[in-house]
Amino acid sequence: MNQIIIDIGLNENKVAMVENDELVEVYIEQDDNKRVTGNIYKGRVVNVLPGMQAAFVDIGLEKNAFLYVKDAITKEMLSDKNINLNNISIKDVVKSGQEIVVQVIKEPFGTKGARVTTHITIPGRHLVLMPYTDYIGVSRRISREDERERLRRIAEEIKPANMGVIIRTVSEGIDETEFKDDIRFLLKILSKIDSEKNLGFAPRTIYKDLDLVHRTVRDYFTKDIDELIINDKKEYQSIVDLVKMISPELESRVKYFDDSHDIFGYLGVESMINKALDKKVWLKSGGYIVIDETEALTSIDVNTGKFIGSIDLKDTVFKTNIEAAKEISKQLRLRNIGGIIIIDFIDMNNEKDEQLVLKCLEEELDKDRTKSTILGMTQLGLVEMTRKKVRNRLTSRLLKECPYCKGRGKILSESVVMSNIEKEIKRIKLHTSATAVLFELSPLVLNYLRDNKNEFINSLELIYSIKIYVRDNESLYFSDIKIVGIGQEEFVKKLI
Repeated sequence: MNQIIIDIGLNENKVAMVENDELVEVYIEQDDNKRVTGNIYKGRVVNVLPGMQAAFVDIGLEKNAFLYVKDAITKEMLSDKNINLNNISIKDVVKSGQEIVVQVIKEPFGTKGARVTTHITIPGRHLVLMPYTDYIGVSRRISREDERERLRRIAEEIKPANMGVIIRTVSEGIDETEFKDDIRFLLKILSKIDSEKNLGFAPRTIYKDLDLVHRTVRDYFTKDIDELIINDKKEYQSIVDLVKMISPELESRVKYFDDSHDIFGYLGVESMINKALDKKVWLKSGGYIVIDETEALTSIDVNTGKFIGSIDLKDTVFKTNIEAAKEISKQLRLRNIGGIIIIDFIDMNNEKDEQLVLKCLEEELDKDRTKSTILGMTQLGLVEMTRKKVRNRLTSRLLKECPYCKGRGKILSESVVMSNIEKEIKRIKLHTSATAVLFELSPLVLNYLRDNKNEFINSLELIYSIKIYVRDNESLYFSDIKIVGIGQEEFVKKLI
């Protein structure tokens, strides 16, 4: 069963896509961090950088947006045969201080601002309208050639002059009447955008795409979805009204879930999301993959783990790699990992097996809506691939950097903490005339001292001629050391 499960909360809305009882995608929209991809802005160029062939545009967000030269080239430039587009400079396209209408095509990510384009597109239920590009495209997920040709013929007849359209996957089998309704709706939006862009000063918002809930219904609620479940009565009714308008045959599949219960917890989605945050992912055979996400790239290591096979080592390795290839494609989609990805499959000595594993990975990635490219296998046996970055990773949405390890993923060892205690004793002895000191330590470190290193405190007292007292403090982090009292021994004893 394929489901869309929507959890409406006070501060954030979450959408889970479940296929055959497996979580495949998660979308999260927070009140203070709403998605901006698809929004159209009237912005002002603040800086032109010929060396980068790009410009920064103020569109009213926290960080200036980034405009590449190829995203700034106008329709007139494209049709001018006297212009060599390969040699065109960004300074010939936009000027500093110029007001410009742009659309966000990539979310702000980390320290980077949003990426924008002047090539505006307006998505509808069945079509995407491209007002400034004369082009017809058909979703690659529609595979039947006769259906693709039928849709192209319809598009030729209904598209406005000098404009382009892309036929969406949901349009398979749809008749011409529904396309015409979609075109009329999109042209109304375009007319509103054209009016808005002539009003007011930059930066300002001209058009906002639908919110997460309604965008999900528009883009993903198709005949392939068995049910859409939502836990908010008001949003449920809003979805029903929208479905009646765009796909009335799907109305009976919209279900309301009693909001007195935790919908994600009750339907098992929360536990699946928690698993998607783990570095290690176990395979059904007993093997596992380890996913390490860094700013530069994501590395994935494949291991046989508990899987010992039943024939020979070659067969065990091949089966583990095939299972891992399938799981890796699921995890990339679920975690929304983009950019450069390096996969370290278990070494295979058979070139035929290597090609079968790569073919399996390609076939599984074809199920993903986000474009991926497999570049091949290196001499070290590593698979290089890329996946388009379209939104923030799941981990960046749900996790934040640990204030203690600062993103290292590791903490100071007990021996380092003990060394730091010794440094503090040295400093106290050098700069004071104290005869005693009282430390507070994490209970874990204190237990380690008592169980393994009692002689450590005794040795410090003997070497530095200072009495050392320690006690636990549950509020302290593992590597924290707190000096509570320094002075004469009688004074320090009173503090214990």
